[in-house]
Amino acid sequence: MEFVADFHIHSRYSRATSHDMDLPHLAKWARYKGITLLGTGDFTHHLWLEELKRYLHPEEDKGLFSFEGVYFILSGEVANIFSQNGKGYRVHNMILLPTFKLAEEVNKMLSYYGNLASDGRPILGMSCKALAKELFNISQDIMLIPSHIWTPWFSVFGSNSGFNSLEEAFDTYTSNLTALETGLSSDPPMNWRLSKLDRFSLVSNSDAHSPSRIGREANVFNCELNYWEIKRVLEKKDKEKFLYTIEFFPEEGKYHYDGHRNCNIRLHPKETKSYKDRCPVCGKFLTRGVLNRVIELADREEGVIPQNSISYKSFVPLDEIIAEAKGVDKKSKAIEKEYLSIVSELGSEFNILVKLKEEELFSRLNYRVAEGIKRVREGKLKILPGFDGEYGIIKIFDEEEKKIEQLTFF
Repeated sequence: MEFVADFHIHSRYSRATSHDMDLPHLAKWARYKGITLLGTGDFTHHLWLEELKRYLHPEEDKGLFSFEGVYFILSGEVANIFSQNGKGYRVHNMILLPTFKLAEEVNKMLSYYGNLASDGRPILGMSCKALAKELFNISQDIMLIPSHIWTPWFSVFGSNSGFNSLEEAFDTYTSNLTALETGLSSDPPMNWRLSKLDRFSLVSNSDAHSPSRIGREANVFNCELNYWEIKRVLEKKDKEKFLYTIEFFPEEGKYHYDGHRNCNIRLHPKETKSYKDRCPVCGKFLTRGVLNRVIELADREEGVIPQNSISYKSFVPLDEIIAEAKGVDKKSKAIEKEYLSIVSELGSEFNILVKLKEEELFSRLNYRVAEGIKRVREGKLKILPGFDGEYGIIKIFDEEEKKIEQLTFF
């Protein structure tokens, strides 16, 4: 069975999330997006866990749960903030589980290390190694996946918060990691530059804080819809059953380039080096982005494709394509209305971006939207890279095209 899975999201009990991050809205948007399996997020929060128990129907033979035609997998992210060998670290890790009983056992253990009620993504005063040890002492069924592994401030390889190797962080438990999450600001080719990562499956997830953002990155499987089978496929890096990941263009991520947001300074790593890591406007240290950190740790040149690598496809979310076509902000009601009209007529966003044949795109969609999807599929874009917490800016059409075509769109 081929299906799309997005394992990493947050509920409304996490900071800076939409009030609509509840199960009815999540299920509705999963259907719009074409997501079969969605992470619950935040199972560590007692109020959210109670909602999950109230709404979700356990599919015990699958290790999954269902609600309104969508499958869910118990997931949560924790923030490990700790000192090790005299240095401070801040690393986010994702935990996935097959049962509520196991969730309760894990929550009991985690509660000794932090206040789980404070946030959907709780802060824990324990190392990555200690987290892994405690989790796998509870059950070998648990999946542990380091989150957005390159993000500067909160990740295992982060330039401001992390380690230079997985072994430094997880020690002997490195081999127990299920997979690694690439994050929005990196894609598989960037990760392929580190040979030590070759043995791990690379997963991509939305880390969504609002329902419309789920599935912006995701994973496509062709296997049994079953927790233990998915775990096996990821651990074995089974290319026959883990088909590919759906990716942001990494330049669109918030931390791809180096920079200083307050001074609107965006720099390629080569430029950063020439400024000795300091902002050329105010002199403060720059936030070193994902590309810079990958280059620092890489032991391969660009373009190397490991023999056992999982494929990927890069896309721009459909609402962004429509917004570009209309020349309107993607947050406007007009864009959401157009988006819902298109997915109701042509099927899910995944179907439209990935599956629908080009002839059908042009015969059933406004020309400009169809042309936008075609250009995204071909990678014919201009992207101003994201930096220091600012998303990159995607340009599908040039300014002259916008002026001419915008008049005929409506």
